[in-house]
Amino acid sequence: MNVTNFQELAAAAAVDLSRGDAAAQLAAAFSPVAPERRLYCNRTLNLRAIKAIGFDMDYTLVHYRVRAWEGRAYAHLRQRLLAQGWPVAELQFEPDRVMRGLVIDKQLGNIVKANRFGYIKTSMHGTRPLSFDEQRLAYADTLIDLVDTSRWVFLNTLFELSEGCMYAQLVDLLDHKQLSEIFSYEALYKKVRFTLDRAHVEGELKAEILANPEMYVDLDPDLPLALLDQREAGKELLLITNSEWSYTDAMMHYAFDRYLPAGQTWRDLFALVVVSSRKPSFFQSNNVMFEVASPEGLLRPLDNPPELGKVYFGGTAEKVQQALGLAGDEVLYVGDHMLSDVHQSKKLLKWRTALILREIEDELLALTPWKHAQRRLDDLTEEKETLEFAFSQLRLQRQRHRSGYGPDSGAPKDLQERINLLRERLVQLDGEIAILVAAAGQLHNQHWGLMMRAGNDKSLLARQIEGHADVYTGRVSNFSLETPFVFLRSLRGSLPHDHTT
Repeated sequence: MNVTNFQELAAAAAVDLSRGDAAAQLAAAFSPVAPERRLYCNRTLNLRAIKAIGFDMDYTLVHYRVRAWEGRAYAHLRQRLLAQGWPVAELQFEPDRVMRGLVIDKQLGNIVKANRFGYIKTSMHGTRPLSFDEQRLAYADTLIDLVDTSRWVFLNTLFELSEGCMYAQLVDLLDHKQLSEIFSYEALYKKVRFTLDRAHVEGELKAEILANPEMYVDLDPDLPLALLDQREAGKELLLITNSEWSYTDAMMHYAFDRYLPAGQTWRDLFALVVVSSRKPSFFQSNNVMFEVASPEGLLRPLDNPPELGKVYFGGTAEKVQQALGLAGDEVLYVGDHMLSDVHQSKKLLKWRTALILREIEDELLALTPWKHAQRRLDDLTEEKETLEFAFSQLRLQRQRHRSGYGPDSGAPKDLQERINLLRERLVQLDGEIAILVAAAGQLHNQHWGLMMRAGNDKSLLARQIEGHADVYTGRVSNFSLETPFVFLRSLRGSLPHDHTT
């Protein structure tokens, strides 16, 4: 290369560098999204390629104050049991007793937390924690298989907290022979499930919400803006909910209208609304579809395909997709229920999926002050692994010396002194690590720890989210922070050998 060409190349590089610096300075003017408000990506998603976004309503577009809502659900359940003569008058709702991602073992009356492989890491019988030996005896040969619904019940929504809490408390009463008409833990669960379902079906809970929404609904002023952003970016918005029309209309008016531009209501946001959708069968069955033809909820039989701009009752996801004229991977569905919202829509229609996991905000906030302790725990664990390797090597040398084989490893006395020194330090490390591990086990929830972790591994819930949700986040308004134009890239998958390379 001659001098002239080199000088030209250097000048061009200087220009590129200058432009890069200017771009970096421009980007620095925009603050990064706080961890608790980010979108987390399991499978790369280009939001620009999404043409329509469907939303669930309950605990998705309308978020409830969990203690208030689930507390009332629990109160209705208790009252119905009390009316049948059950000794439950003194029981109180304990929202921290259970959490999303736990599993009810109907066979043994336990509530358990498992890792991603289905191995049980923490368990309670009723409200009593099982000891390590008790847990090993009960589950030494057991892996949780969520397909086996005859034994396992996966608590995958916030709606199930009241159910899980009551079940745990009633197991205690059953063990003390205070429930004379129930003879098994499975029958007890069926009773709790049926009684709570009746409270929902008969509308008592929802009537209380409608009468006093400010007590139960956690308003999010940023939420309507997030939907307006998506709509103005050219995406068709859909509302697909299992709630009936009257409740949906009232809740959406309450949560949205106050934050929309003058003259607009929540209905102006959505190209299509489907109520009483009966998810998950909405994604897999040929349900009858009606048009909601009046504000009062009058239903009109539907003879033609659904049209944009209208409200429908029932029907199927396939009909909605046909009305939109889109392919499956051009639709994103956002909901809070692992089975009804994200699993079925992905499996059957290949829709892209986003899970709303409100608790992730508290979990991430709990981890922030824990960073220094986690770093200390990592350092101690790394030291322990290094010393254990040396300890094992010395034990092998001693074994070879005693048995008279292998290379000469020095005097037996020296070997034993080094082994003793390492053993002493390892005992010290175990004590320090145990304290930190115990503290980590109470982050976010004093009984169960972090929702997405089971010991040092991912929890069963985390594995389910990986398998079914392309994206997860704490609330729908987080989509506004990332914008309708974001390209979400999944992290490079980590492998056990990655740290060595």
